[in-house]
Amino acid sequence: MAPLVSLLVSLLTILGLFASGVLSTTFTMVNKCEYTVWPGILTNAGVPPLPTTGFALQKGETKTISAPTSWGGRFWARTLCSQDSSGKFSCVTGDCGSGKVECAGNGAAPPATLAEFTLDGSGGLDFFDVSLVDGYNLPMLVVPQGGSGTNCSNTGCVVDLNGLCPSELKVTSADGRQGVACKSACEAFQQPQYCCSGAYGTPDTCKPSSYSQIFKNACPHAYSYAYDDRTSTFTCAAADYTITFCPSPSTSKKESQGQNTQPQPTNTTSGTPSSTRSSPEQINNTMEYYGASYDQSQASSSTRTTSHAIAGLVTVALAIQLLSQLVF
Repeated sequence: MAPLVSLLVSLLTILGLFASGVLSTTFTMVNKCEYTVWPGILTNAGVPPLPTTGFALQKGETKTISAPTSWGGRFWARTLCSQDSSGKFSCVTGDCGSGKVECAGNGAAPPATLAEFTLDGSGGLDFFDVSLVDGYNLPMLVVPQGGSGTNCSNTGCVVDLNGLCPSELKVTSADGRQGVACKSACEAFQQPQYCCSGAYGTPDTCKPSSYSQIFKNACPHAYSYAYDDRTSTFTCAAADYTITFCPSPSTSKKESQGQNTQPQPTNTTSGTPSSTRSSPEQINNTMEYYGASYDQSQASSSTRTTSHAIAGLVTVALAIQLLSQLVF
């Protein structure tokens, strides 16, 4: 009788795993900057963390991480990082304060460009955005792979906002010669009308400022302030995601500064995902980036959908095999 019970337990376990959506989502991070970046990862409260919370990504390097389908959190890139004589690790932008390459549950110190995800949310959809609410430190592009949905599209900020940043928001290098990040108005001035707090804590009372409008004009699909939801949140079903740092060649110019380098200011603007164009294009002397639309990405990459189908077939086959052993 014991073998039968064991087989029954195995059958129920397999079926349970299949029903609970155990299949993972993959995040592929690509560094197209002309310098090393150190991606940081912060997992939302109450969600199991990913296998790593921070690592080095050399110029041209790619790293893929798997996350459970119910994961939520954020990614960013730290720049101009070094280790002092005591072994303490720190970064000029995006530092997480852990003193190590791994962020270990700490978030990014602003200003930093953020990619935010909530997987398997309402209606089984993934919700994601690129946010400049905490400021900006480098260009970033998020591209869904193999997903579906009417709002499943690329998003990001591919402009070098460090070159467009007003002086009162600008963070400069140690020698003061180069802009390395751009603060949000909230971070710079700590006033409720910019932070959407206090009497300004609702969408009706907190409106875009002249500063957030600079971000929005340059990067129309990125969050520019706290209540910038309508044009900045995207959704996909059954997608994997590629996160590219410095996606456009024109945003990855470098200048030597110690052991690392930062982008030089360039005159670029972000474009809208298009179904007919997929490469940078000059418009009015500025660089427009047109990412693949949902239809293109679905046609070119159905990897995750296929893997789901294969996994389902394997699971059903195993279940049938175990059931036949129980019955016969």
